[in-house]
Amino acid sequence: MPSLFQTERLDLREFAAGDAEFIFELLNTPKFRKYIGDRGVHSVDDARAAIEDRYRKSYVDNGFGFYVVELRETGEAVGICGFVKRDFLDDVDIGFAFLPEHEGKGYGYESAAAAIGYGSEKFGFSRLLAITSLDNDASVGLLKKLGFSEKAIIEPQGERLRLFSYTY
Repeated sequence: MPSLFQTERLDLREFAAGDAEFIFELLNTPKFRKYIGDRGVHSVDDARAAIEDRYRKSYVDNGFGFYVVELRETGEAVGICGFVKRDFLDDVDIGFAFLPEHEGKGYGYESAAAAIGYGSEKFGFSRLLAITSLDNDASVGLLKKLGFSEKAIIEPQGERLRLFSYTY
């Protein structure tokens, strides 16, 4: 799959069927399950279905979605970053997650900053939202570094989340 946009160190591209093992691993890391939740991806076959039914479907339905973040030098998938339209939010939400061995290397900031620019240019976003669990200090720090400001505590489906906003 060709990249949609790049940074100095990263390529971001749409999901492909061959990403099933990667997404299975990512969605089952302890931090993903703790801070984002169990997405019901308990096998590589579940991951294949999630790629088609969630990630690739979003490209068709919305024109955007989550993108695989790869190292430009090696092509290794290290995380995801991109956009989602949630029923309970008025604007598009940006999100990101990385494999544990690739955290703390600046990939989250680098990919999210590039995604913000891509979203403005490609989709005309004038505002982005972000949500995170109350105790996800790493995501809160990254969102603030990106220029997001905390707006409220929201409770969709009874889960308490911090809501952040970014205006271009």
